[in-house]
Amino acid sequence: MDKKKINCPVEITLAIIGSKWKVLILRELMDGTKRFSELGRGVDGITQKMLTAQLRQMEKDDIVSRKVYPVVPPRVEYSLTKTGKSLVPVLNAMCRWGSAYKKP
Repeated sequence: MDKKKINCPVEITLAIIGSKWKVLILRELMDGTKRFSELGRGVDGITQKMLTAQLRQMEKDDIVSRKVYPVVPPRVEYSLTKTGKSLVPVLNAMCRWGSAYKKP
């Protein structure tokens, strides 16, 4: 995402986390570091291809870090960066809002 071309802070936020999948990936990573397969199981309905694409974009946007361990078979772990962790209050607010909205 080219942050320089967007002036509105809300639009910047949506450009970074505005997809259904990114928010759900963030939700999974709020609890700590996860492997690719754990993320796939935690985000119901996401394909491997989509998970890979979303994680790559989130890594590019400095929201997620990827750590590869030199073992066979390869082991890759994902975690939130400092910038990603700064989104936790936003996700918590979304959770509170969703819970309040869901109540009859």
